[in-house]
Amino acid sequence: MLCHLAALSAFFSGIGLVLGPLIVWLIKRDEMPFVNDQGKEALNFNITVFIVSAALWIISIVTLGLGLLIAVPLWIVIALIWLIVTIVAAIKANDGEYYRYPFALRLIK
Repeated sequence: MLCHLAALSAFFSGIGLVLGPLIVWLIKRDEMPFVNDQGKEALNFNITVFIVSAALWIISIVTLGLGLLIAVPLWIVIALIWLIVTIVAAIKANDGEYYRYPFALRLIK
């Protein structure tokens, strides 16, 4: 559960999006297979969100700000989905259920 909730530290620091789950996963991954699995899930999802957000920033810069017309509404949607899915994942993990994030690239196997 802590791997999922650690991503919420992004509200206080943007780097927390990936760094929070990474730290928890690195410390706890060898103790329990469940924590290892859910930590990888949290990392993969948050890395995916970071990549999409970075791509939107790049598009906004390359188009000299015109991309913001598309990027801002997408960021709002992404943030809401991220928040809801992260909370659902934490609740499932707290109940001992394995949770697979939707739309996550499986970069860490």
